[in-house]
Amino acid sequence: MPCWFEGPLAAFDTETTGVDVEQDRIVSAALVVQRVPGGVPEVMRWLVSPGVPVPEAASAIHGLTDDHLQRHGRWPAPVMEEVARALAEQSLRGTPLVVMNAPFDLTLLDRELKRHRNRSLAAYLSTSSLCVLDPRVLDKHLDRYRKGRRTLADLCAHYAVDLLDAHDAAADAVAALEVVRAVGRRFAARLEGLSPAELHTRQAVWYAAQARGLQAWFARNGSDETCDPAWPLRPELPAAA
Repeated sequence: MPCWFEGPLAAFDTETTGVDVEQDRIVSAALVVQRVPGGVPEVMRWLVSPGVPVPEAASAIHGLTDDHLQRHGRWPAPVMEEVARALAEQSLRGTPLVVMNAPFDLTLLDRELKRHRNRSLAAYLSTSSLCVLDPRVLDKHLDRYRKGRRTLADLCAHYAVDLLDAHDAAADAVAALEVVRAVGRRFAARLEGLSPAELHTRQAVWYAAQARGLQAWFARNGSDETCDPAWPLRPELPAAA
């Protein structure tokens, strides 16, 4: 029986109006499914007219402008419903879901669902749980002493994975999926005995430790920036009094 990294994988990615998961919005999303390594992935894409202005700084990164989204994007409510149901379908099939920096994309999706559908992501997954593989968490744990950044582009360069159209949601999702396969192969001796579900549980622990380490680094350098240790989804902030 093949190891999980040689089996079916799905991957999810978004492009957004910014980096604040509580306030920013999704402008595009993609879910790709690859049944066998090297196979042509099945790609689902969504383009969203978010209902708020898209900052020029964000458009400069992903190329999606207000005008383009208003002309070609769909209203957020039906899109978020479709995305959540698509993720739930993969979960029911038992397909591991690759999400680079999962607490960002999954938390933002959760907030969009609450904003537009009055339902949480967990509500769509009531009969099954996502099994998430986060290439950044895996790489940082398995090769923790390697210096340098660990963005998707950096990981692609390190693992010799093509990133053909950076900051396109589908292209980023495909690249993240291939990075996870590459990580699995490189560290097979440490990973092949673990199921995706076991890895999901361990990544939550690893991510928390990584967040604590980063928090300590910030403190040593006089920064008051905080690092949320929750993975793969951040808890909702309490309502302001």
